[in-house]
Amino acid sequence: MQRCAWVPEADPLYVAYHDEEWGVPEHDERRLFELLTLEGAQAGLSWSTILHKREGYREVFCGFDPERVVRLDAEQVLQDARIVRNRLKVESTIGNARAVLELGSLDTYLWEFVGGEPIVNRPRTLADVPAETPLSRELSKDLKKRGFRFVGPTVCYSFMQATGLVDDHTVDCFRATATRG
Repeated sequence: MQRCAWVPEADPLYVAYHDEEWGVPEHDERRLFELLTLEGAQAGLSWSTILHKREGYREVFCGFDPERVVRLDAEQVLQDARIVRNRLKVESTIGNARAVLELGSLDTYLWEFVGGEPIVNRPRTLADVPAETPLSRELSKDLKKRGFRFVGPTVCYSFMQATGLVDDHTVDCFRATATRG
């Protein structure tokens, strides 16, 4: 089965992420907060590192329930080896939970940026996929204005891809073929 070129076929967790999640429209509030957190945590690291710590993140950050995350103590969280123990990233997750609660609905907020429908690009190759776009820069700017951190334009574009706001499966990928029509 042909997949996007960025997927390491030897890693079953990575393959499952690509095949079952990446580019699929997500509307669940907690899953959106989870993916925003994980994309921010990835900054400067590999996605594989974060993906393999994902269950730890889910446990440490209370299933990404923003109402519980805002009550976490950053010092305690930083002691937990199941996550990347970076003070700025941990503090940003707790702060971002506050910002999510102030939004009311992360789902409604995010999907308004794409008019409620995924942007389907169908790039020919991985080289045709940008690191950021004018829309990811716009989202980044607005999120920062609302108090979010670790949401630069590149993080935002990766997040948009992960949550299906943007579908960048390459034309040769079975996922692109499955959704044509």
